[in-house]
Amino acid sequence: METYFYNLNKQGNGPMEEVTKEKLYQDSKVVIQDIDVLMKEAFGDVKEKAAAARVKIDEILKQAKNRYDNVEAVVAERSKAAAKVTDQYVRENPYKAIGIGFGVGLLVGMILTRRD
Repeated sequence: METYFYNLNKQGNGPMEEVTKEKLYQDSKVVIQDIDVLMKEAFGDVKEKAAAARVKIDEILKQAKNRYDNVEAVVAERSKAAAKVTDQYVRENPYKAIGIGFGVGLLVGMILTRRD
């Protein structure tokens, strides 16, 4: 036993089209397959772009880490050089160093205790 479905054409004035369950099933199957292909293409593209973005982000992070390490090394070298120069100055001019330290301490103390 076969069931028939009738669809009117869009104008509504032509002959009725006869469609079986089997035909509807086959058409639905084709539509589902098309949707599946489209989804795979869309998500496949997203996966590829995400993977490419991840690689690029990893490269940027590596570059940033290298730059940070370089800056840290330069700062450490400059700090050591400044400390050596300061030490040498204090050893050569101990009374001047004490006077400068006292003056800076006095200024900082006055600023901190000043209240308006």
